[in-house]
Amino acid sequence: MIILKISSKNFNKVIERAIKSIKKGEVIICPTDTIYGLVADARNKEAVKKIFRIKKRKSQKAIPIFVKDVKMVKKLVQVNKNQEKFLNKIWPGAVTVILKRKKDCELPKILFGREKTIGLRIPKYKLVNALVKKLNRSLTGTSANISGKEDSSEIEKILGQFKNQKFQPDLVIDAGNLKKSKPSTIIDLTENLPKILRKGENFKIELLKILR
Repeated sequence: MIILKISSKNFNKVIERAIKSIKKGEVIICPTDTIYGLVADARNKEAVKKIFRIKKRKSQKAIPIFVKDVKMVKKLVQVNKNQEKFLNKIWPGAVTVILKRKKDCELPKILFGREKTIGLRIPKYKLVNALVKKLNRSLTGTSANISGKEDSSEIEKILGQFKNQKFQPDLVIDAGNLKKSKPSTIIDLTENLPKILRKGENFKIELLKILR
């Protein structure tokens, strides 16, 4: 693993290095607006497979993705007017939304596990948003941890999990310890009535009001 400490002074250089890494099909550990995540090109089947190996994750479990904007979302999933209005209200932010994927979705099936849906999110975080916009492609947005172990906002805990493992991320963007937070709230919009699957970082009563 190559570890790059990021700061305001070297921000653009680190972004460029991360972009090169992702284009090569590599997997990076990246800070987000919630916890550290494993980020790779969501369209690259081999890169996604690598994430499953790194996380020791069962292939039946789906992986959520980061997107650039609602326009990108519409290329991947079915979105009606009410759903689009909801997305524009909650994003960018720590809310992952589950929607039915299109049959001609460009993403590899391994991302979805056994599901006919995709979990999508536009994070409220400069670094991740810069990567998605400059690459103009969706990126994986799964937590940086080995399955069954704790996800974290503390960089040393994360690096400790992957140390001495056979499969490791290629690049680590070290932003130090992030502000303590929960993973994103997950909302299923595939049925007539929205369903909250996980009360996470951005769960508020106001969110329920928007859903009604």
